[in-house]
Amino acid sequence: MKKKSDFSKLRFLTSKKDKISLLVFFGMTILSSVIETVGVGIIMPFITFASNPSLLLDNKYGSMIYHFFGFSNTQTFMFAFSGTLIVFYFFRLLYNTFYSYSINLFAFRKYHNLAFRLFQKVLYSNYLDFTNKNSDTLRREIISDALSASHYIRNFLFLYSEMFTILFLYSILLFVSWKMTLVLTCILSFKVFLITQTISKILKKRGDQRVAIERGFLSILSNTFGNFKIIKIKDAQNSLEDEFMEKGGARARLEIGNQTLTEMPRNLLETFGFVILITCVAYILYRYEDASAVLPIMSMYALALYKVLPSVNKILGYYNSMKIYSKSLEIVYDELKDVPQEEGDEKVIFHKEIILQNICFSYIQGKPIIQNLNLSIKKGEKVAFVGPSGAGKSTLVDIITGFYQPNSGEIFIDGIQLTQENIKSWRRKIGYIPQSIYLFDGDVAENIAFGSEYDEERIIQACKIAKIYDFLEEHEGIHTKVGDGGIKLSGGQRQRIGIARAIYDNPEILVLDEATSALDNETEAKIMEEIYELSKDKTLLVIAHRLSTVERCDRRIVIGEKGNE
Repeated sequence: MKKKSDFSKLRFLTSKKDKISLLVFFGMTILSSVIETVGVGIIMPFITFASNPSLLLDNKYGSMIYHFFGFSNTQTFMFAFSGTLIVFYFFRLLYNTFYSYSINLFAFRKYHNLAFRLFQKVLYSNYLDFTNKNSDTLRREIISDALSASHYIRNFLFLYSEMFTILFLYSILLFVSWKMTLVLTCILSFKVFLITQTISKILKKRGDQRVAIERGFLSILSNTFGNFKIIKIKDAQNSLEDEFMEKGGARARLEIGNQTLTEMPRNLLETFGFVILITCVAYILYRYEDASAVLPIMSMYALALYKVLPSVNKILGYYNSMKIYSKSLEIVYDELKDVPQEEGDEKVIFHKEIILQNICFSYIQGKPIIQNLNLSIKKGEKVAFVGPSGAGKSTLVDIITGFYQPNSGEIFIDGIQLTQENIKSWRRKIGYIPQSIYLFDGDVAENIAFGSEYDEERIIQACKIAKIYDFLEEHEGIHTKVGDGGIKLSGGQRQRIGIARAIYDNPEILVLDEATSALDNETEAKIMEEIYELSKDKTLLVIAHRLSTVERCDRRIVIGEKGNE
């Protein structure tokens, strides 16, 4: 498969509105280039007329302007000329500031847009795709790669702006002396070619290395923050310090090298620029013996080179930065080119039963977890799924709840097939209590209402049903802080908050996925008693290892080694 060019990736990542903005920027770029060209070109006649005012009336255009405005003498004309130039350069300053602001505004709004689209894709990905993704990779893509891709776009826009400026200046230099300009062009082009074929290629490789190092660096942080107790128990601080120093040192060395290589073209071009300028001056002195004739042309070339060399350097800088960021552009493109299957919200009514017909599922082709499974679950029934680890209990319940799509077979809710068109409506009927309750660093109320409309009365009611409200009243009520990951609470308290979250929206189906396996027997017995009590009028699906956990269920579905009932 032919690899897409960076330009093709940019086209894909820009919307119709973006393309209209880019057309506007194209017009602004041309105007900016004209302003820059006039800013350089106008100096030559100004110096000429200032050094020899008599030449003003001999010049076709100068004489025309002089008589059109009715100036009385050349001194008055030069004063007006000077004032006009001052106003022009202030206008140039304001326009260039506005132009730069507009490009930065576009680029960093694009960063926000790309980050949002990446985050949106995570939200709408199916659960199987999500579980196959590394969380550090997802964080890096949304935070770092989206920003780097926007830097690529910004550098791309500024690069073409500088190219237009050089094109206009080049036209003036050709008009002044085409022979010397061609010599100048050949020398600079050769130098630029050498830089793009050496330094730019090196920076492209180092950009790929940057992404890999960032991935490892984020992994260290995640492993440290997620296993803090284990680190303390094993006294693993030293090994983690060494790993951080190694990865952090490699990251720092890479940035040092990148910045040094990025600066190198400027130094090389300035050196060659001065050499070229001196050579040009020597040529002009050789070509023109009259010093008064030499001065304007020397000034013109000095100013043109003064502007051209920084522009060429900027172009190389933008180009090299694009090479560094091209890997991130590729990552963002690869992530966004595949659109998740859209999920619909057609209404699903559950009054009678759930029927599974000939369900087959496998994570890896040729290695089925569930094969030709048929099952029916009545409304209000309490069903336990038991069996050895790896037999497919959680997978089966994830299929029933719509997290996974079966490879083949159908699921019917009161005779209506469960599809992508009605999956959202079905999932809203489900309350889910996992084994590990994740609580973010906020208060209890925020964690319970997470993803739903915030209603304090419903939150308090849910806490009372989950038997956690009395504990909260001893602290700050439902506004009690839980700490990152719920670190300030015990396992049983976190589990009760998980139950409160699951019942907050009054679901018709409650799912317990090994929800009490990490608790001691006494705590588990209390919580299960509470769950059975609050699920009297609900359908209950319980995944468990302990038989004591499921002893009050109406039915047990035994999942064997190959997923058979």
